[in-house]
Amino acid sequence: MATQQHWVNSNGVNLYVTTEGPAKAPPLVLVHGYPDNHTVWDKVSEHLTDRYFVIRYDVRGAGRSDKPPRTRDYRMNQLAGDLAAVVDAVIPDQPFHLAAHDWGSIQSWESVTGGALKPRILSYTSISGPCLDHVAFWLRRNVTRLRDGGTRKVLGQLASSWYVAMFQLPLLPEALWRAGLDRVWPDYLRKQEQVREAAFDRCQRDDGRFGVKLYRANFLPRLLRPQLRQADCPVQLIVPTQDNYVGEQLFEDLGKWVGKLSRRDVDAPHWVLLTQPDAVAGWIDGFAQQASRS
Repeated sequence: MATQQHWVNSNGVNLYVTTEGPAKAPPLVLVHGYPDNHTVWDKVSEHLTDRYFVIRYDVRGAGRSDKPPRTRDYRMNQLAGDLAAVVDAVIPDQPFHLAAHDWGSIQSWESVTGGALKPRILSYTSISGPCLDHVAFWLRRNVTRLRDGGTRKVLGQLASSWYVAMFQLPLLPEALWRAGLDRVWPDYLRKQEQVREAAFDRCQRDDGRFGVKLYRANFLPRLLRPQLRQADCPVQLIVPTQDNYVGEQLFEDLGKWVGKLSRRDVDAPHWVLLTQPDAVAGWIDGFAQQASRS
């Protein structure tokens, strides 16, 4: 079945949306991370479109969607509003399954744990993207636990997340993308992330330089003023054990926030949806089917 293209307006921001698969099949929304766009899900999606009505979109600042210039336009509530605008336009009032990677997962926790979409989400598969509020509580619990290893875990995660601090700096990250980081990005993915078929994307430069606003708009406010965020739907956590950026320790308290939690550790790097797309599709499908039967 051919891919359908849509434009959805979310409070003045135009979002590029694609849909594939039988319109009467269970809806499944896939949300991408940084510095990607919706095409990062291509190989996963092709394994799912025979059984699901697959919905993908370029988040604000990425791909063909609008790129607001102000940092405050990338706050979590706007990102949750974008997801709501997309599903309300394409599958109004219908429940749906949700899967997300990296920043797509971080922002999707906002809808999974609160807001108008919460009752409509049938299942949530999260890959390499913790809830920032959960992370904040984890940091507070562990940072002073020197004797039992908590402090060591925190320091280890801070070392892995060095880029988060760099992204807070004005101008520098954008300058790196303008200077040609987009051209060498495929080489980085091949050499460091085991993505054999990495290729240049003409959107990569803008995806990288506008996407840093996600970090600036949300990290410090959420880490300083976290909220209690509880998920009601079944949650599947896929944890790549070779992830160079998101440590496994960030999920060790997740059972406090999720009543129906499944965890799957996989020997893979961060971009597991590119290195093992058929397996990721199978895990999403199996979990969604299980959630629908329960």
